[in-house]
Amino acid sequence: MLSLVSAAAALAQPLLVSRVVDAVGSGGALLPGVATLVVVLVAAAVLGAGQQYLLQRTAEGVVLTTRRTLADRLLRLPVAEYDRRRTGDLMSRVGSDTTLLRATVTSGVVEVGGSLVLGIGALIAMALVDGWLLLVTLASVSIGVATAIAAARRVRVLSRQAQEQVGAMSASVERALSAVRTIRASGATAREVDTVGGSAEKAFRAGVAVARLQALVAPASGIAIQGAFLAVLGVGGYRVASGAIGISDLIAFILYLFLLIQPLGQVIRAYTELQTGLGALARVQEVLALTPEDDDRPARPGTTTAPRLPASGDPVPLLELRGVDFDYPDGTRVLHDVSFSVPAGTRTALVGPSGAGKSTLLALVEGFYPLSGGSIRWAGTDVLDLPRSLLRARMGYVEQEAPVLAGTIRENLLLAAPETPEPALWQVLEDVGLTPVVARSDLGLDVLVGDDGVLLSGGERQRLAIARSLLARPALLLLDEPTASLDARNETLLRQTLATAAQDRALLVVAHRLSTVRDSDQIVVLEGGRVVAVGTHDELVETDPLYRELATAQLLV
Repeated sequence: MLSLVSAAAALAQPLLVSRVVDAVGSGGALLPGVATLVVVLVAAAVLGAGQQYLLQRTAEGVVLTTRRTLADRLLRLPVAEYDRRRTGDLMSRVGSDTTLLRATVTSGVVEVGGSLVLGIGALIAMALVDGWLLLVTLASVSIGVATAIAAARRVRVLSRQAQEQVGAMSASVERALSAVRTIRASGATAREVDTVGGSAEKAFRAGVAVARLQALVAPASGIAIQGAFLAVLGVGGYRVASGAIGISDLIAFILYLFLLIQPLGQVIRAYTELQTGLGALARVQEVLALTPEDDDRPARPGTTTAPRLPASGDPVPLLELRGVDFDYPDGTRVLHDVSFSVPAGTRTALVGPSGAGKSTLLALVEGFYPLSGGSIRWAGTDVLDLPRSLLRARMGYVEQEAPVLAGTIRENLLLAAPETPEPALWQVLEDVGLTPVVARSDLGLDVLVGDDGVLLSGGERQRLAIARSLLARPALLLLDEPTASLDARNETLLRQTLATAAQDRALLVVAHRLSTVRDSDQIVVLEGGRVVAVGTHDELVETDPLYRELATAQLLV
């Protein structure tokens, strides 16, 4: 609305100037015309300032909304999407790509609307003043405008290519920074600098290609504008001399020409910005088009109420896998007809050589990937008939790498159970042997852990991740190599903690150290993605050659 009112005020100015010139020539009263002109000028300036503020405020709001939407979608994508994409490229879509939308989606579009009104109004006024001068103007302007638009169309393609190169560069930087210690220790710093520099060079070249094309737009429109101005001066001067129009008409026409030139330049610039932003918008929409995980509703119609959790000794197991198959995206089968159950209140261990599919099984139980065949049942109900949010609220999961979020120990502990009182935090830290770590600092639970928990040792990160899961009091605790980074003393302490935890919950543990799981209620032996044996430690030592080989290698036989 402000844009339209501003356009109307601008269109009134040449007419007012023409009347003031006529008043000077005829000796009439000047004050009313001058006062009106001053009021219109001031009003146009105030309206323009308000319009620009609202435009910029709206632009920031659009960027904010887009970033929130993107962040929400990125954090809810299926895990398989993270496997296929580079983190740095996804981050660049939230940062640099959304920034390009600021001028494109808001200022550019709105300015085009106001500019079109102003331009159309100027053309109508110019036609009323003198039709021949209007024809001269259109002939001069059309050539330059057509050239500028043709160049701007190509900007869209080049802009998307440039943004993709920026995303690749961000991914290279993220890759290097996430492994900076390994890179330094390997003496590969110079090579990684060259790699990142190469990505930056490609982004530079793509950006220069966009700039080169955009540079053609301004001269083309400038030549058209200057040509139109000179043509109007020449032809208009001749028509004034011949008496076809008056000097006041020529002045008004030239002022309207200026009003036409301004929106014309804005339209060409906005069109170019629009093409630039559409390249970034395509990358944003590519992510928004991905289907997120549905945490709140089941994947297919079925029971949405939580099934009753079985107690220890119930015939219905807490977790049951029936003929589970899983394939990689390329069709390679990883798991073949895997079947076993985890009764409530028991400890089940998954053991076997590396690559047997143990960690993959835990990921399937968590619902990170769809099954290729078979089914997983929770308390007797197929997990496909239950909301993911309900299932994950009943499970705790500690990954093999035991990720720790940047922040404090308190923030990490409260991740899954934000309402936990402080005494319970101290108790779980004592259970996993982390109390001395907290006691090292006067900050207590608010001591920082660093990015990715870099200020903690590998074993401390693992114990913190286990403590975080225990606080949520899950019915089933999934542990992937929980003692991989622990020394003998802390391994013993953790085994005691897990034994206590297993009294009121089931445990499903992946382990290479058989000493950690030898006292489990059952041990499932995997090889080549298949279950080859199930039993206790003593039974498997007697009956299964693979397990006996593993136990012998670890001096447990």
